This record gives sequence, C-alpha cells and structure tokens, in this order.
Amino acid sequence: MQVRLAQARDAEAIREIYNHEVLTGTATFDLRPRTTDEQHTWLASHLGPYPAVVAEEPSGAVAGFGSLSPFRERPAYNTTVENSVYVSVDHQRRGVGKAILVELVRLGREGGFHTIIARIGGHNEASIALHAACGFVEVGVEREVGRKFGQWLDVVVMQAMLDSPPARP
Repeated sequence: MQVRLAQARDAEAIREIYNHEVLTGTATFDLRPRTTDEQHTWLASHLGPYPAVVAEEPSGAVAGFGSLSPFRERPAYNTTVENSVYVSVDHQRRGVGKAILVELVRLGREGGFHTIIARIGGHNEASIALHAACGFVEVGVEREVGRKFGQWLDVVVMQAMLDSPPARP
C-alpha cells in the first residue's frame, strides 16, 4: 500500500468512502451524501497547502483518504490545520488510517504549519486511539454539539504540535 496525494481520478472512490460514513456512521456530522460535483469541488480545494491523500493498494483500489483543511477563517489561525481520516469498511484495522495520518503530519510539517487539530465525533474510540498513537493529545471535549441518528454526539478535540518529533509509521 502506498499513500500519495489524491488526484481527480480518486474522486469517486473518496466519495464512496465518505458517503458510507455519512449514511451509517458518526465520524462526520454531514447528513446528506456528497454528489459527484461536490466531491470534485472538495478535491479541488485540497491542493497546495491543504492536501488530500489516498492510501492505494497495489491493485489501484483506494483503501482510505485523509486531508488537511484550514482550521478557522480568521488570519491568526493560518498556522493551524484540521485533519480528517476516513478508511473504507473493508480496510479498517489494518494500519491504513495510521499510514494516512502519519503522512498528513509529515505534510503539515513540510507545509510549515505549527499544529494540527483533530475533531473526533461520535465516540469513535478507534480514531482517538489512532490519533494518540500518532502523537496527538486530548485537549477537550465539546459536549452534545451534534445530533445524528437520534442521538446527541460529543466531539473529542485532539492536538499535535508539529514542532514535536514525528510519529513513527
């Protein structure tokens, strides 16, 4: 498996992975699946300093994806990014998420960012453990800030300072 920058040809695979989580999970608080056009727009917004990456199997299948995004709009936040990591159901618990997150941390350092924020929704213990394994620490919990599938959802906020030593793959 290799982790590489996402390309336009990856849009449909990314959309399928993301929309599965929209419809069945709580890792995203989106309630409506992305259209093909919306996915292409999202991918175009993740070029340059805010990259998207995919984990690709030797067969060419996309096993997961991740991205760095602006943390907030105000200029004082420009050195902070937020990360996202999604792994297809068929590839979970095989190291795909860790490979993606390690690459995002590397790209964040290379891009000159100071810190990465992870906002993990829906009591996602696997994602919390993944981020902790990659050097993120919990800095807070936003209580009942989302509602999906008839339940209130917390968001665990984790942070990695990029001035720290890199996480091991």
